[in-house]
Amino acid sequence: MPEYLSPGVYVEEVSFRARSIEGVATSTTGFAGLAQYGPVQYPGGPKTTEPRFVGSVTEYESIFGGLTPLEPDTGERLCYMGLAVKSFFDNGGSQLYISRVFAPRTGPDWGVASLTIPVSTGFATWRARWPGLYGNVIVTTSVTRSKNIAYQSTAFGPAITQVNRAKDGAVVEIIDPPPVPPAGPPVGNAPLDITKLAVMRDNLVTPQTFTGQGGAVTPSATAIIQLVELTVTVSVSPERIDVYDGLGADPAQKRYIQKILQADNPEDENSVVWLDWDPTTFSPADPFLAARLMVALQGATTTRLSGGHDGTMPSPADGGDGLSLQGQPADPDNPDIKATGLEALGEIPDIAIIAFPDGGTYDSLLDCQAAAEVLISNAEQLKYRFAIIDPPDHLSLSQIRSFRAQFDSTYAAIYYPWIEVLDPTQRPAQGAPPPLITLPPSGFMAGIYGRVDDARGVWKAPANEVVNGLTKFEVNITKARQDVLNPEGINAFRFFEDRGYRVWGARTISSDPEWIYINVRRLFIYLEHSIDNGTQYAVFEPNGPQLWASIQQSIEDFLLVAWRDGALLGDKPEQAYFVRCDRTTMTQNDLDNGRMICLIGIAPVKPAEFVIFRIGQWTADASI
Repeated sequence: MPEYLSPGVYVEEVSFRARSIEGVATSTTGFAGLAQYGPVQYPGGPKTTEPRFVGSVTEYESIFGGLTPLEPDTGERLCYMGLAVKSFFDNGGSQLYISRVFAPRTGPDWGVASLTIPVSTGFATWRARWPGLYGNVIVTTSVTRSKNIAYQSTAFGPAITQVNRAKDGAVVEIIDPPPVPPAGPPVGNAPLDITKLAVMRDNLVTPQTFTGQGGAVTPSATAIIQLVELTVTVSVSPERIDVYDGLGADPAQKRYIQKILQADNPEDENSVVWLDWDPTTFSPADPFLAARLMVALQGATTTRLSGGHDGTMPSPADGGDGLSLQGQPADPDNPDIKATGLEALGEIPDIAIIAFPDGGTYDSLLDCQAAAEVLISNAEQLKYRFAIIDPPDHLSLSQIRSFRAQFDSTYAAIYYPWIEVLDPTQRPAQGAPPPLITLPPSGFMAGIYGRVDDARGVWKAPANEVVNGLTKFEVNITKARQDVLNPEGINAFRFFEDRGYRVWGARTISSDPEWIYINVRRLFIYLEHSIDNGTQYAVFEPNGPQLWASIQQSIEDFLLVAWRDGALLGDKPEQAYFVRCDRTTMTQNDLDNGRMICLIGIAPVKPAEFVIFRIGQWTADASI
């Protein structure tokens, strides 16, 4: 309570209303799996390995590489992650986090590409920032030269030659004496002559000084001096060429090459390479080292990095090394050891949908089952997310039923069969049929979940929705076949004449009749998570009637909006929900132990899964 110590007028702001509860996001998705490139934790690598948010396929490609197949030790395989991302956005998804998983070869060999260039008595090394065959890029370094920047200065006494534009640590080219016309000074990317280079120093107090290969250099009054800067071109693919220009070679430079292209937090967060170079390791210190680095980088005879590879296929469940799809949580005692795989996605509270695009692609049925169990366990432990399970490819009706029978959870759903699409990485040959591939359903369904959530709401079942970006379903599911699948919680994809390809099921893999529908479970996830976030203010507040009334009013207002939007069943609000928070919900023991208990009852809307019309003959004198 404020203190009033002297007479006067006191104006205070107070609130006469209960705090509002804001609904959480329901369509944010997290994928964990293999990718061509991108952030992954490895010894000595960058520390910025958290899952990345991507808002489009283009953004995915700039961070994690393209959609082309991977080449792990187990043999070439489709990049199911990249293809799932494409399917996700094709079907209406908009918010996606990617957690890349990489398993090294034995040794361990992490497959990080590199290229070493001799410089003076040491080496500069171009290194890929992340493991992968994608890191075997071409790095070329060229130079750009300015016009003559020399001028005569009398600021420090008699006229001496100084330079404009150049900052402390700049490398300049001194042509002294100047060439006789028509010959001119070197231009563009002409090879550097180390005997004509100098490193300029400027402390802004005394005259600029120039250090050449043999020591101090004093340019004549007629000398031509050109500023020399580096341009690094990283050729990743014909479609992607990254250029970094205006770079200096001395740590004093604002655009110092090692700073712009460093391992952690480079200027371009999606840069493919970094320069492993530390001039402080040279002993004794070499004041001409910046010029030597420029000459070495421009004159490198080898430009392609080598040693990058795609590792091997990670196991689905963690074996103690964190190199599986499941991954490991962060080490609480070491901030440099961060969470990996699916565990890393668990640290992002916004994620509401999770999937393994590679989960159903293992050769072993047991590995596919293990991947599904990991997803289900993660969703159940974290409470506020829903798992989409991919079955293996080419399963018969009896096999998919057997696979489904291994699980029972209200936090997951399974879809069947796989989906056939045009291969986006191949160009069809003239006169030949276009190449086709089959993909697991999770990428498509995660996008459909997002599309339905955005258009209608999380309480609308993600079913009877068109599947985009396909040629057909791998297996034709008829009504007779779905009569077998649907009661067991296997959601089918169906083709309907004049209505196209649709998802035709909305069931979880639960045996509990209260939770057999996906939209009911996801509605409760949405409501619980929103109430959890929106009532955090109540912790440590005085546990009395004022707090109880505020909590009750906040939740009732939130549920009223949900009822008006069509999420709850009932003609009136009192038929749709109730909220009680008073002495009838708490004992004295609860109060003594700091517990505030609020009871919330909700009547969710359930999908009209079976639409039945009963028709009979009727005459005027008939009665019903």
